[in-house]
Amino acid sequence: SSDLALAQLELELQRLVPERHARSADGVVELLRDLGDLRRDELAARVTPELAAELDPVIDTLVRDRRVITVQIGTETRLVAADDAARCRDALGCALPVGLPAVFTDPVPRPLDALVARWARTHGPFVAHDIATRLGVGSAAVLDALGRLVTEGRVLVGEFRPGGTTREWCDESVLRSLRRRSLAALRAEIEPVDGI
Repeated sequence: SSDLALAQLELELQRLVPERHARSADGVVELLRDLGDLRRDELAARVTPELAAELDPVIDTLVRDRRVITVQIGTETRLVAADDAARCRDALGCALPVGLPAVFTDPVPRPLDALVARWARTHGPFVAHDIATRLGVGSAAVLDALGRLVTEGRVLVGEFRPGGTTREWCDESVLRSLRRRSLAALRAEIEPVDGI
């Protein structure tokens, strides 16, 4: 059914299925680039069991090498790829560690829009409050960013979840994937049964 298709797609987008788990230190950096900020426990859920067994020293090395940084978002300490340093500082007001190369601290255009667009690419249909809560920013700022992304055709707005009663947003490519999977699931349900 479409509910199952959505649940499976969300697991894949969030890299919570074993075949999408990070297998190395480079994989951890790539994971953080793809998904954005993660707590250590959230990161541990997205790596192979072998990497999970040595995750703390791997993270410590990545932080020491300035490939990953830790930031405070709301009350939580989160890990982010160093590439996201300027976005986190400019969109979320995060303090950055001293000594990051300028390539990571030079201002980037529309930092909040970039963080919101990434959230949309890595989640199924969502409400603005979900992102605002996650990023520790006001809903109005998130709604402004979503408005710009809708204007650019990158994010769509509507009621996407079955039984949805509130305004939701969804990345255009995620919605296309979801529709394709839901149609495939429906076709499988109505295939003729042999011997009738």
